[in-house]
Amino acid sequence: MQQASMVLLFLLLLAISMANAQQRNFNLSRGSTLSPMGNSSLFSQSSTFAFGFFSFGDGFAIGIWYEGTPQKTVVWTANRNDPPVSRNATIGMTNDGRLILQEVGGQEKPIANTTEPAIFVSILDSGNLVLYNSNSTIIWQSFDYPTDTLLPGLLLRAGDQLFSSISETNHSMGSFRIKMQIDGNIVMYPVGSLDAPDFAYWESDTNFVGKNATLTLDGNGRLYMLNSSGAEVKNINNGAVPSGGKIYRATIDADGIFRVYSHNLIENGSQSIVWSAPEDRCTPKGICGINGYCDLISQQPVCACPPGFVFINQDQRNLGCNRNFIVESCAFKNDRIEYTIQELQNTIWLESTYAILSSMTIEECNLACLEDCNCEVAQFQGQECKKQKLPLTFGRRTQQEAGNPTTLVKVGMDSGRNGTMDPKEARKKVLRMDILVSGVACLSFALIVLAFATFLIFRYRRWAYKKILYKANDQGLIDDVSLRAFTYNELNVATNGFVEKLGRGSFGTVFKGTLSEQRIIAVKRLEKVVAEGELEFRNEMRSIGRTHHRNLVRLLGYCHDGSNRLLVYEYMSNGTLCDYLFKSQLNPNWEERINIVLHIARGIVYLHEECETQIIHCDINPNNILMDEYGHAKIADFGLAKLLMPDHSRTLTGIRGTRGYVAPEWHKNLPITAKVDVYSFGIVLLVIICCRRSIDVNVPESEVVLIDWVYDCFTANDVCKLVPKEEVADKQSLERMVKIGLWCIEEEPVVRPSMKKVLQMLEGNVDVPIPPCTRSSL
Repeated sequence: MQQASMVLLFLLLLAISMANAQQRNFNLSRGSTLSPMGNSSLFSQSSTFAFGFFSFGDGFAIGIWYEGTPQKTVVWTANRNDPPVSRNATIGMTNDGRLILQEVGGQEKPIANTTEPAIFVSILDSGNLVLYNSNSTIIWQSFDYPTDTLLPGLLLRAGDQLFSSISETNHSMGSFRIKMQIDGNIVMYPVGSLDAPDFAYWESDTNFVGKNATLTLDGNGRLYMLNSSGAEVKNINNGAVPSGGKIYRATIDADGIFRVYSHNLIENGSQSIVWSAPEDRCTPKGICGINGYCDLISQQPVCACPPGFVFINQDQRNLGCNRNFIVESCAFKNDRIEYTIQELQNTIWLESTYAILSSMTIEECNLACLEDCNCEVAQFQGQECKKQKLPLTFGRRTQQEAGNPTTLVKVGMDSGRNGTMDPKEARKKVLRMDILVSGVACLSFALIVLAFATFLIFRYRRWAYKKILYKANDQGLIDDVSLRAFTYNELNVATNGFVEKLGRGSFGTVFKGTLSEQRIIAVKRLEKVVAEGELEFRNEMRSIGRTHHRNLVRLLGYCHDGSNRLLVYEYMSNGTLCDYLFKSQLNPNWEERINIVLHIARGIVYLHEECETQIIHCDINPNNILMDEYGHAKIADFGLAKLLMPDHSRTLTGIRGTRGYVAPEWHKNLPITAKVDVYSFGIVLLVIICCRRSIDVNVPESEVVLIDWVYDCFTANDVCKLVPKEEVADKQSLERMVKIGLWCIEEEPVVRPSMKKVLQMLEGNVDVPIPPCTRSSL
């Protein structure tokens, strides 16, 4: 009887064990899926690691984590710079052997790019996600594409890098990287910097091991190097004491420190730091952002701002600092200077000197910086005065020692010195404030009166306008109230027989004319339009006539006289953007070119999202962007392509656009959406900031195609080559513009941002992530 009971108990335990095992997925085969709300994970055989969805922001991300620890520490992330996906997304193996992320709306994104079909996916007990073919051979593995973590068995080969995450909860690419260099050195740099000594903040000093060395971690927490023949040549962390039940990882953390961690599976996965480098947590360059500096207090890094600066975001001090005063003039005003110098001791920065003065005292250095409009900061050391411009980068407080540099910061007088102010100056300030308050009160009263008068005038004009509409409706003329209908003879006279040609576009030729009231106009004689009959043409004109924006060329009227179809536009005195950039003598500077980019973006956003009916331009290029007398850009020829109706996914006009600016989907017979304008805008943006044509045969062969050259310069971290013979005050501004342009010209339309998102990035309202830079071959 007792024997039978033991057998029953064994069978019961076996059944429970099998039931638990069946609830866990160890392989993902063709046709199988994982979802955030259901079977969300794939597990290794020991259940140490899991692959699938984990919480990120207001959605989910995809990656690999320790399942056996309460923290569920993430060690690898797929498509790490992508935004969170929704709860309706799935991970699946397709029937043709691809591992993909399927999002709402049927959009697919590869998780693993393989050269041959896979049969199934597994995650090994090493934490390596692998895809197998029909011969059970590994054809792809996550160990070949590490993110921020080195696991035992993963080899960081020469040229490979690990990139830190933004934070412990946001695994997008952060600010620091560690590289296994070809020369055998392991070096840490800020992301986006050159592989140069000025930017390195830690190195292993192992170039003696020779080229093509490899960094790896073993199961006992030893971080060591192998030479090109596979022999161990250097122990980086001087070994670790192995202990049963521990697993190890090496991670470059969000603060730029490379650490080896142990997780004790026996003690519920408790985590501890085995080794870290560098030891000084203020060493990572750029940890406190632009104009900020790091001060080590009780062995903890604390970000601070120089005198006259405040944090950009008080809750995220690593973003850096901005001035707390408005820069107006550095000249003398009312016999007193507008600025003063404040000193910051024992702080070093990345040197960006534009002038060095020798044999000076600190007082003379102060005065030299005050009298120089370009000087914003000076470094004084010994008897040398080094003048610099903002931004300050890689700031760090050093130990107080004789001979340390003194940073002289030019600040506004209104910033005060420790909050004190001269009493006379205070009384003057109170008097100025009283005058200001009185002025504002008077101005407010005047504006109220003006607003009331404007309201009465508006009411009267609206009443008069309704009377006109009523009469026009009786006469069948209501459709043409907003636009003037011209006869062909009127425009023939206005243009003096169409003799002065302004240019030629996709839809016809443009001529200069003058109306009887001496108003200069531009008359476009159409050669190809979608609408065939008079009614269709008039409807199209009404749609365009209702479209008004400061960055769109205004349509004043039209002519439909027999076979003659003409449009009458406001005249733009500075011609096309192409002429403005390449043929005129104006040579717009960097700020003017950025403003032109913003004008164009705002015009396209209006067409896509703000006008009555969405308009896809289909031919954004420098010849369809006109410049007024003030250098403001306006978009022409909008609405002449077929309007996109809500029930249409593709225009019916065939391939439009100008060579060098056409989106890839035109050539692939894909649905045409507003993203074609985003692509063309991206090319125009790069043309404007680089001040050269999209295709130029008069340059070296590697620079002929602009987008290829921009891509090469961006990946080589040498974007300054793109700007012609001028100094951009803020290199970050140039890099930001290049990144936005590269996002816009992504081959896949779904990857490109909307124009509204592009405008937000241009205006600095949202961050610009690193673009994937997948180029079209068209």
